[in-house]
Amino acid sequence: MQTTTLFLAGDVMTGRGLDQAMQHPGSPTLHEPGVRDARRYVALAEAAHGSIPMPITPPYLWGDALAVLQGRAPVARIINLETSITTSNEWCRAKDIHYRMHPANIACLTAAGIQVASLANNHTLDWGRRGLAETLETLQRAGIQPAGAGRDLAEARQPAVLPLDPVEGGAGRVLVWAVGSMTSGIPDDWAAAEHASGLDLLPEINAAAADRLAARVAAVKQRGDIAVISIHWGSNWGFDVPEDFIQFAHRLIEGGVDLVHGHSSHHVRPIEVYRDRLILYGCGDLIDDYEGIASHGRYRSNLGVMYFPTLEVSTGQIAGLAMVPMQMRRFQLCHADDAGVNWLRDTLSRISQGFGCSVEIRQPGVLSLRW
Repeated sequence: MQTTTLFLAGDVMTGRGLDQAMQHPGSPTLHEPGVRDARRYVALAEAAHGSIPMPITPPYLWGDALAVLQGRAPVARIINLETSITTSNEWCRAKDIHYRMHPANIACLTAAGIQVASLANNHTLDWGRRGLAETLETLQRAGIQPAGAGRDLAEARQPAVLPLDPVEGGAGRVLVWAVGSMTSGIPDDWAAAEHASGLDLLPEINAAAADRLAARVAAVKQRGDIAVISIHWGSNWGFDVPEDFIQFAHRLIEGGVDLVHGHSSHHVRPIEVYRDRLILYGCGDLIDDYEGIASHGRYRSNLGVMYFPTLEVSTGQIAGLAMVPMQMRRFQLCHADDAGVNWLRDTLSRISQGFGCSVEIRQPGVLSLRW
């Protein structure tokens, strides 16, 4: 049985404080009700864990994660990039929180070999359509494929395409579509149209929408391909998964999707294996500037997870899921301590129990899924 391993992460938010700590900080001006200068988030992080060696380098940001990625050698590295990459000052006045990173800091993503960035989320157009255009251009110049956003609807709906075996040049591919739900706070006027840039927006989460999305997958997917749907949905907080989300994910799997990569909440949500396919209902944050902000108690949003699903190449069925708990310290990804690892094991087991899954520790600092 031939298998392949992917790397999936939830939200990667490299704007605001992180951008200010990098080698090429953009304007620190914010339009938040309580914070007007992005450097405030640097100060909060330093108050929490100590001095940050600014300017931080791109490898510094990923810290311990770089060795993890090298050791597991995933064939695809996929994140939800929840930051506009732009110098635009056209901030969205309908929103209170805005993320942007200076384009000159793009190496913070290439340092980890990121290949696909899902953009169908509620921060991609924080700095307007000019900001979106600059984001797309910057990613493409860096060799990172965007998914879920484009210069028109057709481009926003195009999947990112990666070869399963780039060395041998085999026929199999990893195909990644990204869609965003208005339940995550995406404004309806961010939707792409035939002659307008924007996101691949889901106005509703129901059977008809799932079938339409699955039909788009079926029109492109070939024998030996692995199809991933990356979806930004739901609120920031809460472990429960709405029933319509569950039915939507199931419908996608029934329609030929091999893996559902969910994100939006700032913490982990349940995991399910349905018809031998993996559903991650919420991957939480991996990188953000929340280090000095309260972690909402029982949700432990200060803990992130690197997800490494191993799939059968011929079928897309799950063969295993390893998860590496991480935590930001001094604006650097570090291995979570034992208490954090144990909390994630216990919490993921508890909230995934109703989906027939549990989590155990098979080696230090690594969680494994049982189903």
